[in-house]
Amino acid sequence: MSTTVSRWRTDAYARLAKKLDGVIGDKTAKQFEKLRISTVGELLAHVPRRYMSGTELSDLKTLKEGEEVAVLAEVASTSQHGNGPRSRLEARITDGHGYLTLAFFGKPHLITYWQKQLSQGSRGIFAGKVGRFRDELQLAHPEFVMLDEYGRFAGGRKENVVLAEVTRTELIGLYPATSRLRTWTIADSVNLALDSLAGMEDPLPARVREQAGVADLLAAYKAVHQPQTRAEAADGLGRLKFDEAFAIGLTMAHRRSEARKHPSVPRPRRSDGILDAFDAKLPYTLTEGQQLVSDQIFADLAADHPMQRLLQGEVGSGKTVVAIRAMLAVVDAGGQAAFLAPTEVLATQHFQTITRMLGELAAGGTLDAADHATQVTLLTGSMPAARKREALLAAAGGEAGIVIGTHALLSDQVQFADLGLVVVDEQHRFGVEQRAALSSKAETQPHVLVMTATPIPRTVAMTSFGDLETSVLREVPSGRAAVQSVVVDMVNSPTWVDRAWQRIVEEVADGRQAYVVCSRITAGDKAEGWEDGRIAEDEPEEGEGPQRPAMAVEELYSQLSTGPLSSLRVAMLHGRMSGEDKDDTMRRYAAGEIDVLVATTVIEVGVDVPNASMMVICDADRFGISQLHQLRGRIGRGQHPGVCLLLSSSPPESLAAQRLTAVAATRDGFELAEEDLRLRREGDVLGSAQAGRRSSLRLLNVFRDRELISQAREIADDCIAGDPELTDPGLADTVERIESLSGEWLERS
Repeated sequence: MSTTVSRWRTDAYARLAKKLDGVIGDKTAKQFEKLRISTVGELLAHVPRRYMSGTELSDLKTLKEGEEVAVLAEVASTSQHGNGPRSRLEARITDGHGYLTLAFFGKPHLITYWQKQLSQGSRGIFAGKVGRFRDELQLAHPEFVMLDEYGRFAGGRKENVVLAEVTRTELIGLYPATSRLRTWTIADSVNLALDSLAGMEDPLPARVREQAGVADLLAAYKAVHQPQTRAEAADGLGRLKFDEAFAIGLTMAHRRSEARKHPSVPRPRRSDGILDAFDAKLPYTLTEGQQLVSDQIFADLAADHPMQRLLQGEVGSGKTVVAIRAMLAVVDAGGQAAFLAPTEVLATQHFQTITRMLGELAAGGTLDAADHATQVTLLTGSMPAARKREALLAAAGGEAGIVIGTHALLSDQVQFADLGLVVVDEQHRFGVEQRAALSSKAETQPHVLVMTATPIPRTVAMTSFGDLETSVLREVPSGRAAVQSVVVDMVNSPTWVDRAWQRIVEEVADGRQAYVVCSRITAGDKAEGWEDGRIAEDEPEEGEGPQRPAMAVEELYSQLSTGPLSSLRVAMLHGRMSGEDKDDTMRRYAAGEIDVLVATTVIEVGVDVPNASMMVICDADRFGISQLHQLRGRIGRGQHPGVCLLLSSSPPESLAAQRLTAVAATRDGFELAEEDLRLRREGDVLGSAQAGRRSSLRLLNVFRDRELISQAREIADDCIAGDPELTDPGLADTVERIESLSGEWLERS
């Protein structure tokens, strides 16, 4: 469907798409921009964060300095200070346990008016930004309205008489607000928006509403914004959440249906080709999981519509072998495969691993090439010009059956003779537009296999909504050693840091090797790979104070190599080193010529040194769960027990500390993915943001609402099966609305 909205097929969507300025006026509509609200539908999806009755006091001990609040409390006392135009009124309000100070400034007649309104024992709603004065929390010049004994409007500052309408129900909704847009202004705007929907028919087919067991849409809006009981509000919210889940599920189902209409060259498995030759030379038997997933992939490749499959696999579960077999099946069928890796270190290691595993089967184009052999080519940004030209010619001419590379594969100069499969390793490191750029290099839509170890929240969410067919590898090869993970509190236990360096010396004395990981190359740099870490880099999370500067590779390498690790062979590795230097460093480390590698997250995935038994992750609280799990996966890959120390300066109550506790508690990547989703949310399901506050979901929480999402997805699948062309106006509008919100992102994800 076109993503350009020309007209709505249903009256309901036309009304909900109406701009706010035509309903509540330009001035008020402008204030909603900060909340990303510009239409009637978006306003009505902005639901109260909680409800209270006029007889129910707020809990003042939950207030935090700096936040915008609206609290219902009782006036304990008032006192007037000063005379003339600089007069000040101070009021103390209470919830029956704690107190909060209110401060008002103005001329004497205003002070007298406010003091009369704020009589001792009266109750009201007070809104403002929590500040601090003389070491006590305070609301300076808050807006307020007073309530009578039944919780109804009883008076207040002149500009807030609008609350007379807002409090006409039994419950008062407190909305997420801003400093310029108070909760009662939002409530009044909502009432006007609801009035504009009078007589609106439900846009969803009756069969869908019956199957879901949800209320009429207009009734649901009224139940959420003008409830008489909390149960009524919950029922109304259930309908709005269903609509959000159903809309995305329906769009995903329609997208899959449309994708099946686009031709893709079938690549059925061929007997007696390079794949069979590869299987015959494998020194081990594939696990049951690897065989099952391969069969799923082979079935997809044989279809005449493009495969869109996500392979989730534990660290070390054998995803690479599965990917190799998929690529060889495409080569057998006359096509080429592109393998996209996030870093040059990893791309180079994949090239070396794949050519080593293929042996003579990777010597295509040479005189002594084995039967069925193909050419495996590496393409990275730092390659010498001559080698890059050779790689480009091999890809464009079709001599290279497998082309492995980094972002360099996405450049315009890279062309393929017949690209049949795109494999994306560690897919969370690539945006949807980058994967789309590679797919666009094929004349017909290529098959796509994306792989990840610990899926990030957005991947989990997309899977929940049905964007990708999913295969899972949970089996970890036998013989892998245990890894103990310990969180080191650098603030309260600074001597433990010294002990960490001492422990590295002891590990090396036993013949082992170690990694020390930093988030930065030099002080002041942005962290490498930070997009999978913090919600906002260098912005303190909830429960944190100002952050100290992060440790950096170059500085720490200098300190360690001349200090506590001076007796060891220490090297550093980071993204700004030349490709040759990085390759040489990794080669020497893998060969045991380096004892300790001080590195950034370039070693995050794919680096395989079985002798490495220890890792110290500096500023671990700056990384995300997925990244920590990937980093830790670099040790314990052999038979030697491993230890991973997570250095942190975050307070115990912070989200960062919760992440570290989760990582230390388990090595189960799927369990960690669930925890990551709970802590970080799902990211931009409809766009490119990986996780965090930029969620495109307004009401749903993928972690808490997965049963509802699953139900909505099943109903959406049924709808597309019965009406693939979206002849029902309500279904067509539902999909077109989501596509207009997501633009091209959804089409290219």
